[in-house]
Amino acid sequence: MIHVLLIDDNKIDNYIAKHNISKSKIAKKIDMHTSAMGALEYLEPLKSNIEEFPDIIFLDIQMPEMNGFGFLEEFKKYPEAIHAQCKIIMLTSSNDPQDIKRSLQYPFVKKFLTKPLSLSMLEDL
Repeated sequence: MIHVLLIDDNKIDNYIAKHNISKSKIAKKIDMHTSAMGALEYLEPLKSNIEEFPDIIFLDIQMPEMNGFGFLEEFKKYPEAIHAQCKIIMLTSSNDPQDIKRSLQYPFVKKFLTKPLSLSMLEDL
C-alpha cells in the first residue's frame, strides 16, 4: 500500500482521481493540494522522514502562482533518496508534445497521463 499526493488546482479532477485511487485500493493514504506552493510547504518537513514521504505524486502542469514545471524545479533540489523513492506522474489536460518532452526530461517523472485519471490508467501503473 502506498502514499499518494495529488497536486491539481481543479477540485473536480482531484475528486475524480481520489475516488478512482480509493476504488483501486492501491493507496493507504491520499493527500490533496490545490497548489504547487501548498504541496511544497506540505512536503518540506517530510524531506527528512522518508517513511512519511509520498510514494507517488500526480502533478498537474497548468496551475496559478506556480505551475507543474516550477514544482519539478523545486523537487529537483530534494535529496537523492527522495528521488529514488518518490515517482512523479504528470496528470494534466495538456497533450502538448513540448510539455510531454519537457516533463520526461526529469528523471523522477515516470509517466505523462491525460486527465481524468481512470481505473484502467491505475491498473497500467
